[in-house]
Amino acid sequence: MNVSQVKELSEHIKAQIALGVIGQKDTINLLLVSLFAGGHILLEGPPGTAKTFLAQCFANVLSLNFGRIQFTPDLMPGDLLGTNLFDFQTNKFSLIKGPIFCDLLLADEINRTPPKTQAALLEAMQERQITIDGTSYDLGAHFMVIATQNPIEQQGTYPLPEAQLDRFLFKHNLDYPNRDEEIQIVTQHGARTGSPSVKSLGIKPTVSKKVLQDALNCVANVKLTDDVIHYVVDLIRATRENPLFETGASPRAAAMLAAAARANAALDGRDFVLPDDVKSIALPALRHRVILSPVAEIEGRSADELIREIIEHTSAPR
Repeated sequence: MNVSQVKELSEHIKAQIALGVIGQKDTINLLLVSLFAGGHILLEGPPGTAKTFLAQCFANVLSLNFGRIQFTPDLMPGDLLGTNLFDFQTNKFSLIKGPIFCDLLLADEINRTPPKTQAALLEAMQERQITIDGTSYDLGAHFMVIATQNPIEQQGTYPLPEAQLDRFLFKHNLDYPNRDEEIQIVTQHGARTGSPSVKSLGIKPTVSKKVLQDALNCVANVKLTDDVIHYVVDLIRATRENPLFETGASPRAAAMLAAAARANAALDGRDFVLPDDVKSIALPALRHRVILSPVAEIEGRSADELIREIIEHTSAPR
């Protein structure tokens, strides 16, 4: 597979998802970049903006085994990972697998569960495996987490720890649709109060795992020149050198941003990365990896505002 075919594949995926999800073009594009870069994505937005339904459509088109878990304050790590139960007939322990054993996991309202359960995802997100009672279980090369959180309700929520936030490739802030898109939503879905099924909208599994793997291999071979690598590193280091950030982005952020830039270039049909590929995804790739200093908070500055300034003032190669 070449980059032109990767672009055609991405357009096909977008067209299939558009059968059920109206608007959200930026969100769908970041989902595709995350997929082809081998990353995870955190979606933050108000209720009713199709976060869950979008994840279902995305998994269905890609023929991925979809798993969903609703994170709640009483959720335990075993509820997510699974547990070993003793079978008295065989006198052996057998694993009862949790919902994490899937290709695409929707972690719904991830900030509603305590840190102990949130931490159960760390190994899975970084190494695509989990460990239960000393035994490691592989989750597969295509394992991906789409997590959601609600920015409006703060009562009963637990902020994600920095170590977990750093494992998300992107944090994307969803907004309400514009007026025309909302009219289309009401026209298409206004006959029912519940969420429609993916199959009823004609969204079919059309991308095999082999095709997906071929696309991933192609993206990994997209050229990244030394000049662009230096530009990525300069952006990351600028967040650590800015006095308005108490903590800047990590070296892992630089590697993940480079991988995402490769995927972004392939989705545009190019086998080489441009500085614009980095610029277009730098904000969602960095906004969750930085911590504002007390001075910045007193001044009313936001992480997004400061990252935009860094992008604007960091010299990009020609």
